[in-house]
Amino acid sequence: MQLKSTTRHIRIYTAILEGTELVPSNDLLTIDIDPDNELNWNDESVKQVYAKFDQLVDSYEGEDLTEYNLRRIGSELEHLVRSFLQKGQISYNLNSRAVNYSMGLPQVDAKIHL
Repeated sequence: MQLKSTTRHIRIYTAILEGTELVPSNDLLTIDIDPDNELNWNDESVKQVYAKFDQLVDSYEGEDLTEYNLRRIGSELEHLVRSFLQKGQISYNLNSRAVNYSMGLPQVDAKIHL
């Protein structure tokens, strides 16, 4: 049975990607970062999400692969994405099909120019 964890910006599946199809797997995970393109990403931020994903998966080594554990990993990664947004490492994609400030309002430079 294929397990999955779905948050707003992180999706994890017990499957591998073959072409455009997800093929169930008992021992491999696939992560989809921001599948709706709601955020503007840079290479470094994406690499950090993958690195954190690997670290979290490794921390569950030897434990049963359960939907609960996948949800915990997904939630941790969602918090990481939120921290990137709050630090200005990534930004909202204003050209997204549905702009949704689910992680807080965009940060605006408060400098006043007279």
